[in-house]
Amino acid sequence: MSRKTLNKANLEKLGAEKLAALVIDLVQGSAALQRRARMELSAAQGPKEVAADIRKRFASLRRSSSFVDWSKQRALVKDLNGLLGMIEATIAPHDADEAFELLWSFLQLAPSIHERTDDSNGSVGDVMGEAVDIISKLSPRISVNPSVLAERILDAVAEAGYGEFDGIIPVMADALGPEGLEHLKRITEAWAATPASEHELARYQGFGLSFSPEDSVQRSKQSTRSIVLADVADAQGDVDAYMARYSAEQLTYGTIAPDVARRLLDASRVDEAFDIVNRARAAEDGKAFRMFRYDLDEVYEECLEKLGRFDELKAHLWDTFEQILSERSLRKYLQLLPDFDDIEAEEKALGLAETHPHLGAAIGFLVGWPSHERAARVVTARADELDGNAYHMLSTAADALQARYPLAATLMRRAMIQDSLDGGKAKRYRYAARHLAECRASEQVIDDHGGFPTHEQFVAALRQKHGRKYGFWQLVDG
Repeated sequence: MSRKTLNKANLEKLGAEKLAALVIDLVQGSAALQRRARMELSAAQGPKEVAADIRKRFASLRRSSSFVDWSKQRALVKDLNGLLGMIEATIAPHDADEAFELLWSFLQLAPSIHERTDDSNGSVGDVMGEAVDIISKLSPRISVNPSVLAERILDAVAEAGYGEFDGIIPVMADALGPEGLEHLKRITEAWAATPASEHELARYQGFGLSFSPEDSVQRSKQSTRSIVLADVADAQGDVDAYMARYSAEQLTYGTIAPDVARRLLDASRVDEAFDIVNRARAAEDGKAFRMFRYDLDEVYEECLEKLGRFDELKAHLWDTFEQILSERSLRKYLQLLPDFDDIEAEEKALGLAETHPHLGAAIGFLVGWPSHERAARVVTARADELDGNAYHMLSTAADALQARYPLAATLMRRAMIQDSLDGGKAKRYRYAARHLAECRASEQVIDDHGGFPTHEQFVAALRQKHGRKYGFWQLVDG
C-alpha cells in the first residue's frame, strides 16, 4: 500500500506536531468539527469534563429555534450521534449514573429538535432509539431509587409527543426491579383516573377535533395507561395482566391476538393460546377480504405443533402455500414429511407454482426457491401477462436468470421498459434506458428467440410507438 494513502498508520507517522497543525487547519470554518475537537480535548481530561461539555451542547440545542432543512439534517444527526458516542465510550464505563442522566436529558431534547426538523426519513427518531438502546445496557448498573425512577418514567412517557421514550419501560426493568414496577403500576392507574389539568387540556384546544378537549385527554391517558401497564406486565411476567388491557372482541383482532398468544405459549398455557388464535382466525375468515397475517399463522402453527396435531399442521401449511406461494410454509411442510416423500411433494409444489394465477407471485417464488429453469419457462410461456410495473420483483428476477436464461431476463426487462414508456413515467426513463442496454448485451447470447422479436425489432417498434419520448431516447443514444 502506498505511503501516501490516507489511513491511520500513515497519518500516525506524521507525528503529533504536524497532526495538531493539520487538525487546526481542518476545523477552521466548521463549527461542528470545532465542537468535536473540543470534546476530544475534554475526553483527555476525564469523564467529568466531557459531561460538562455535553451539557453545554444540550443547552445550545435546546435554545436553537432555526429550522433545519434536509440539506443540514445529516450534519445534525451526525452531531447527535457523536454526542451519544461520547457518552457511551467516555462516560458510561466510569459512571453509569452520570451516563444515564445525560442520556435521559438527550431524549428530552427530542421535542425541540423534532419541532424544527422534517424527520420524514426517520433519522432523528433513529438516534433517539439508539439512546434508548444504550440506556438498556446501563440499566443493570444504575443506582437510581426505584420509586423515583418509576415517577420519572411515567412523566416522560406521558409527555412524550414524538415517541422518544418508546420502549423505555422494558429496558429499565432491571433498574426498576419489583418495587419500581409495582410503584409504576400504581401511579399510572392513579394518573389515568385524575381529571385533566389545564396543561393537558391546552394540548387539544383550538384544533377543531371531533372530541372535546376533556374527552381527548382521557382517551390519550387511557391509551398511555394501557401501554404502560402492558410493559409492566411483560416485565413482571404477568400474562393475565397483559391480557386484561384488551376486551374480548379485541382479543380476536389479527393485530392483537398473536402477541397475546405468544405470551401464553411462553407461559406454557398452550390450550389458551390456541383458543385465542382460533377465534382470531375465525374472525379474519369472516371478513370480506382476509388479510394474510403471517404472525398469526406462525403462532397457530406453533400451537398445533405443541399440541401434537401434525396432520392439521401439514394441511394448514399446504393450504397456505397453495394460496399465496409461501416459501416459508412449503419448507416447513416438507420438513414434516418422511424421507423421499418430500421430493415428490416438492415437485408437486413447483408444478403448482408454475400454474399459479398470479404470475408475479409465481416468478418471485420460483426465483427465490430457487428453481430458475421453471421460472424461465413461466416467463416465456406467459410473457403477455408480465406486469412491467412490478419493477422490484422483475429486476431481481431478471438479474437472477440472466446468466443461464437470457431470453427470460430480456422479456422481463422489455415489460418494464414498455410500462415506463406506455405510462409516460419520466422518472423511470433512466432505469428503462439501462434495461434496454442490458437487453442489447443479452442479445449476443440468445440462441433462439422462440418467436419473440429480436432486439433490433423490439427497438424499432419502440421508436415507432414512442419516438416522441425524447427524454428517454437521449438517455439511450447518449
